Amino acid sequence: MTAPATALATRSATATARVSVARVFLALLARDVHVTRRELPYFLIRTSLQPLMSVVVFGYLLPHLGFARANYGAALLPGIIAISLVLSAMQAVTLPMVIDFGATKEIEDRLLAPVPIQLVAIEKVVAGVLQGMIAAVVVLPLARLIMGPVLSLGSAHLGEALLVALFGSAAFSCLGLVLGTAIDPRQIGFIFSAVLGPMMFFGCVYYPWASLARLPAMQIAVLVNPLVFVSEAMRGVLTPALPHMPLGVAMAVLAGVTLALGWLGLRTFERRALS
Repeated sequence: MTAPATALATRSATATARVSVARVFLALLARDVHVTRRELPYFLIRTSLQPLMSVVVFGYLLPHLGFARANYGAALLPGIIAISLVLSAMQAVTLPMVIDFGATKEIEDRLLAPVPIQLVAIEKVVAGVLQGMIAAVVVLPLARLIMGPVLSLGSAHLGEALLVALFGSAAFSCLGLVLGTAIDPRQIGFIFSAVLGPMMFFGCVYYPWASLARLPAMQIAVLVNPLVFVSEAMRGVLTPALPHMPLGVAMAVLAGVTLALGWLGLRTFERRALS
């Protein structure tokens, strides 16, 4: 550890004794909430544009043109909600991390806060979770409005849907933390292209995981993609009458992914902050 980094850690630890950690944490979170509220129109466009375009094409145009079954929306809608929340949660953490650790080193302002260094990273993850859940809440009614009636869609399990959104947002916020702190900022565009494309097309967004039973090798291979479990968990709570992965299994995997990526993200954040 370098001398400046040691001094920084010591100063933060000393100040923590004088200021409530919870109070500082909430102040950091309030700052991120304020920034999101100030840029709300851009946030909503960034969050909803791509998923809603998918809804228009796959959930409205193709069924009306006869290229897809009329009830395809029941399989599509949960996947669209899943991709909305995970993209929003991941980008809400990755992009600020890339900027903060960039040439201007804006992260140093946050590292001076009188809280443990890792708590700064946890705050960014919490902010990402909030943005992911907002994305799900915004996109769901808009997608339903565009598609029209959706087979077996009900409101009886909206509380469980929020819980799935919480777990999914947490998992992908932690993934965003890993990407934002472990990847060279100059390569982040390439990483997003290499990660997001396969993640979306093989994340059971546009088709249920159960339908891959005809291709057993593919059905097993896609399980490395955590988006599969968000999509299937959403299907389990939004359209429970349709085939879906057991909800308990999907939620348990998301919890495990969150813990594993969260641990890794905190390690990479601390190493980057003290370097």
